[in-house]
Amino acid sequence: PKRRCRLPIMRLFQQSSYGLSWSSELVVHSNIQYITGTIWYLMAPMNNTPEYRIPAGAQIGHVHLKVSDLERSLEFYCGLLGFELTTRYGSEAAFIAAGGYHHHIGLNSWYSKGSGPGPKNVPGLFHTAICYPSRRELALIFKRITEARYPLTGAADHGVSEALYLDDPDGNGVELYWDRPQGEWPRNADGSLHMYTRTLDRESLINLADQ
Repeated sequence: PKRRCRLPIMRLFQQSSYGLSWSSELVVHSNIQYITGTIWYLMAPMNNTPEYRIPAGAQIGHVHLKVSDLERSLEFYCGLLGFELTTRYGSEAAFIAAGGYHHHIGLNSWYSKGSGPGPKNVPGLFHTAICYPSRRELALIFKRITEARYPLTGAADHGVSEALYLDDPDGNGVELYWDRPQGEWPRNADGSLHMYTRTLDRESLINLADQ
């Protein structure tokens, strides 16, 4: 067998013109090098830089989630919510999507296999929001979830949208919603959006699903 040796750990520091700095450890084994540590981003002042606005066509392409049990997560996202499995990487990772896209959600257990849910009171992802093309499509998934007796954590009418809330098996928040047409979005007198949280008319959703 190859002889494995561990060299002394070297601590690295670097700072760029944009204030990006980090402290990390370079660990060297025979033919393997990898860096561990924490990265801190110290943004340079932006008041003297040209204004930048993200292109109007930009969108969130996918979200990648750490899960504890890949098969259980696939049962939720594919079995219950109806996503299609597009790619699988052994027993620890998979890509899923809607409508033939390469992936809208990535799932992996590389660092989280067999672990419990993370604490709610630390920074991180609040929820993944899945937008349905119509109110009827939202009604159909609402009926499916109800018939499967899968628990919701909330439901609301936000004016611009109607939404259902639930947690996946690892406690990751999931929002299922549809957007009302932009011309129907509630606005304040100055033209800004007036979003709110009101009771969702669940009965009308169920009735719509049965039509």
